[in-house]
Amino acid sequence: MAEAPKANWYDAFPAPKTTAALLSREAALSNLSSSDLLVVDVRRTDYEGGTIHGSINLPAQSFYMNTAVLYDLCKRAGVKQVAFYCGSSSGRGPRCSAWFADHLAEKGETEIQSLTLAGGIKGWVKAGAPFTQAVDGYDPEYWKQFGENK
Repeated sequence: MAEAPKANWYDAFPAPKTTAALLSREAALSNLSSSDLLVVDVRRTDYEGGTIHGSINLPAQSFYMNTAVLYDLCKRAGVKQVAFYCGSSSGRGPRCSAWFADHLAEKGETEIQSLTLAGGIKGWVKAGAPFTQAVDGYDPEYWKQFGENK
């Protein structure tokens, strides 16, 4: 008897209706010190090797239930852009940025933009310095397994 396919973690939540725009790593790097940009790392079990300076960690598996909290915090802090990333920004990052974009649309919010960091943390690290210099806890040994450190 064949096993039933394993459900994905995100199957418990509604599919996003929106696709968030991409934010280039160059634009993100130039705005890291700005209070207008909040960077959100949505990795959980692979939250290793460092994280982009100033980013907060909200694992994707629990993010959907916290979209309203993040929105409220961003609204109060005057954040204009929220950029999400995961390992390569091809799964969890875009899904979370889409959920946040959906929440913004439902609120009629026009001052906050939800974005996906192009290339994720792997693309960030692969770009070399000055990007790796902007990684808190940067571990070059960790990134060697991906061929990402220069």
